[in-house]
Amino acid sequence: MKVVLERNALLKTLGHVQSVVEKRNTIPILANVLIRAEKGGISFTATDMDLEMNEKVAGDVGKPGARTAPAHTLYDIVRKLPEGAQVELAAGEGNQLSLASGRSHFKLGCLPVDDFPQMAEGDLAHHFTLSAVDLKTIIDRTRFAMSVEETRYYLNGIFLHTTRAKGDGSVLRAVATDGHRLARLEMPAPNEADGIAGVILPRKTVNEVRKLLDEAGGDISVSLSASKARFGFDSIVVTSKLIDGTFPDYERVIPTGNDKTLEIDARAFAAAVDRVATISSEKSRAIKLSLDNNLLTLSASSPDAGSATEEIEVSYKGESIEIGFNARYLLDILAQVEGSGARFVMADAASPTVVQDSSDASALYVLMPMRV
Repeated sequence: MKVVLERNALLKTLGHVQSVVEKRNTIPILANVLIRAEKGGISFTATDMDLEMNEKVAGDVGKPGARTAPAHTLYDIVRKLPEGAQVELAAGEGNQLSLASGRSHFKLGCLPVDDFPQMAEGDLAHHFTLSAVDLKTIIDRTRFAMSVEETRYYLNGIFLHTTRAKGDGSVLRAVATDGHRLARLEMPAPNEADGIAGVILPRKTVNEVRKLLDEAGGDISVSLSASKARFGFDSIVVTSKLIDGTFPDYERVIPTGNDKTLEIDARAFAAAVDRVATISSEKSRAIKLSLDNNLLTLSASSPDAGSATEEIEVSYKGESIEIGFNARYLLDILAQVEGSGARFVMADAASPTVVQDSSDASALYVLMPMRV
């Protein structure tokens, strides 16, 4: 194998694929990136056995072939090379990879190409496309609610499925929850996506795809089966195993009988919550909301730090109510409200509260109260 690549293009590609590689690996080959040079171009592949990323990059292929190389080491070397440099990668003696750029020369120890694991293709039955903007919206509006508890592994991702909405035909729906809050976003489903029974995209896959979307434009091809998902970008393919578990019946968590509606300026409310929560204890981050007519009083107290209160004028004409929330969870939800107004629909101090953007019904959030 012998190839010549432009440093910036190589750095960008290595930056993408090396982020899949875990910092600590019990299986040595998983710390490596597979470099394969063919007449059509040069591909770089990294995997952790559950997630695989493959990216093709343009370059001059002097001699086809393949090598594996330590992913993080290779990335660090290329990162430290000067802008605009040309980088030559060539197969060295034994299992070595030689890297040359200007007067810099490196020889890296490699592992056999045959040891590099290949993710089985499988039959990806569903194929559809989503715009980069839509896929970004799906992830951004829901991923904050994904669980990080390993014992509830089936909540460690985003549940994606199609369903029938009231009078609106088929919708693509994304849901995430950690038991304390729930995020649900829906949009018209692409025709080819109709009938997806439901898949759970793992947290790491969600985060890696989201990083790539910052540079993507146009449409992203999505392929799904019962056990795998694939996302196709211009020159990048991300293939992932799905979480093998049953996502809970989230519809049962969304209250339908709440009768107390609060309309509030989302930005002003978020700023007030942030200020008052400064005083609350770091562990619980508890904040109390007291509503009476058109006045909302926020309060927090801590045995060590003291207490804080702030009043905001709001639109509320229900019965007086006091309800407590985790301030961080509340701020996470308010950060999703893109319009100026937020709507809170409550029942009582012990029941889940529904939160929506007053000007956008596509996203719905549920927040569990806490005792304060």
